[in-house]
Amino acid sequence: MSTVLVPLAQGCEEIEAVTVIDILRRAGITVVSAGLDAQPVRASRGTVLIPDTTLEAALKQSYDMVVLPGGQPGTNNLTADARILTLLNSMSKQNKYVCAICAAPSVLATAGLLDGKRATAFPGALDAFPKVQLQAGAVVEDGKFITSRGPGTAMDFALILVERLAGKAKREEVEAGLVR
Repeated sequence: MSTVLVPLAQGCEEIEAVTVIDILRRAGITVVSAGLDAQPVRASRGTVLIPDTTLEAALKQSYDMVVLPGGQPGTNNLTADARILTLLNSMSKQNKYVCAICAAPSVLATAGLLDGKRATAFPGALDAFPKVQLQAGAVVEDGKFITSRGPGTAMDFALILVERLAGKAKREEVEAGLVR
């Protein structure tokens, strides 16, 4: 079974974090949420999230996918954490899935991973990265890089992640249970 790491930074977007974690778990995928430190995470709208573990502890195992929720200042906190940039580069070199939503694709761009790649993000989040081939879609895939626009696209994003890790039938099963 696939394993996914979802780093949770202070100020992350709670809809994106919780939706991704929830949908992946509904598909039977193992998800590890990891705080950048040992504190509860106060998300961008004040919701308090309790990560499964710390990033330091989570980095002792391997993953098939990493998913970065966006939001501010969560995205800035992810960008400022050298462990995150190292993780993203390592996952990319191993040809593993590297995914981000909302403002978080800018973390991938900061790491140099989106140069020449198609991606989407929250409007304006990738403006400082002219080498990224910005797309308008709700979810954009370029190889093992999957990006999405924001809170309103979180469910579509999460369902595509399920499909990539567990197949189309599992995605359809999970989606049917959501009564969309």
